[in-house]
Amino acid sequence: MSDFRFELTDGEKGYLKELVVQSIASGLGLGDGPSGPPAPPSDKLREHLGAFVTLKLHGRLRGCIGNVQGSGELYRTVWEMARSAAFRDPRFPALTEDEFPELEYEISILSPIEPCPDPALVEVGRHGLIMSRGMQSGLLLPQVPVEWHWNRETFLAQTCLKAGLPSNAWRDPDTSIFWFEAEVF
Repeated sequence: MSDFRFELTDGEKGYLKELVVQSIASGLGLGDGPSGPPAPPSDKLREHLGAFVTLKLHGRLRGCIGNVQGSGELYRTVWEMARSAAFRDPRFPALTEDEFPELEYEISILSPIEPCPDPALVEVGRHGLIMSRGMQSGLLLPQVPVEWHWNRETFLAQTCLKAGLPSNAWRDPDTSIFWFEAEVF
């Protein structure tokens, strides 16, 4: 896997974090904020990269939605994923105005997705994984196994389970394994 060298300045990260807040506030109908994302401060934020927005409330997951492939400009993707994580994650009810001030935000900018040549090369904390077989697919971001203190095999097994596959499906040649890296902040 080619090293993912996409790095953002503190100003670009600050802009994206504020974008998440503005997007959710706008979705809640709060304030006079923009109804769409304001223009980004750099061309780097116009690149077509995948991104996930993770929302936590008191340290617990409250929503996480992303776009694996870069199908549009990064800043627009972050705006949309923030709103989706807050209001359209099927695992949670829509975010309420009361929860909004307590939210914690994490943004993951994804490298291009590539086939993983060998599961033994997967590094916990560096790689995110996608397991896919037939119509079933599951993704875990690189920070997930670190948060849960998983080793490589547990990470591979949990990604299979996320896809609705048996935990050992990663050993099956009919299962496709893809990996990626992410800039997480």
